[in-house]
Amino acid sequence: MQPQDTAIPDIIPDLQRAVRTALAEDLGSGDITAQLIPAARDARARVITREDCTVCGRAWVDEVFRQLDPALQLTWHCEDGEQVKADTVLFELAGNARAILTGERTALNFLQTLSGTATTAAAFAARTAGTDIRILDTRKTIPGLRSAQKYAVLCGGCHNHRIGLYDAFLIKENHIAAAGGIGSAIEQARRIAPEALVEVEVESLEELRQALDGGAEVIMLDEFSDADTRAALDLARGRAKIEISGSVDRQRLQQLAGLDVDYISSGSLTKHLRAIDLSLRIDL
Repeated sequence: MQPQDTAIPDIIPDLQRAVRTALAEDLGSGDITAQLIPAARDARARVITREDCTVCGRAWVDEVFRQLDPALQLTWHCEDGEQVKADTVLFELAGNARAILTGERTALNFLQTLSGTATTAAAFAARTAGTDIRILDTRKTIPGLRSAQKYAVLCGGCHNHRIGLYDAFLIKENHIAAAGGIGSAIEQARRIAPEALVEVEVESLEELRQALDGGAEVIMLDEFSDADTRAALDLARGRAKIEISGSVDRQRLQQLAGLDVDYISSGSLTKHLRAIDLSLRIDL
């Protein structure tokens, strides 16, 4: 089992919950501005991206308008994971004007955030194209949008690390200290969940040797120099997968692409995203 082999749980319950929460915080007691429009008036609208991006979030947009008015008709002109140019029409809407305008901001918030995540992931993936390195996300996600952002990472061409605290061990410095050492921590992990992946974060070559002796499947090198990384790869070859983490931005990623590591993990995929600039245009 490898970090990116962990499948995202069914995202539909998370999706529906996230949309309900987002609509509730925006609607409150009701959309008073939408009441300016006659209740029976229909309209058409289109959503356009103002910049190049990798699209992600169709299901969240669909769910926003489904919860507001199931009779609204959405016509999509792109797929999740598709790279589109600025001024592309992403989708069109037809139906009740009040429902379209009430759902506009919530729908675009999901779409701009998840497309921003996917676009960032696509930029990271491009820097390791042609290598066997897999770029992994982390748990540094927007609260309440864990499964959504991890889905967006996949749409951008990168891979998922563990989904949460429940599906794999990641033994870090504080765990090691509290558990009585690397060997002891690994031994206890095997007793607690024998089938779960065991990964250990190490800060030196000596700790790497301890993790290898303990039988960790994946070893994360935290802030290793390139020279120590090469030494670690030699020590671990055939015994464990090597993951690089710590201060991995796009520039550092390009430098690391020449090293024969298995994984590079970066919180930047989900926490340093920039939302995509989108616009809804309505025709009454």
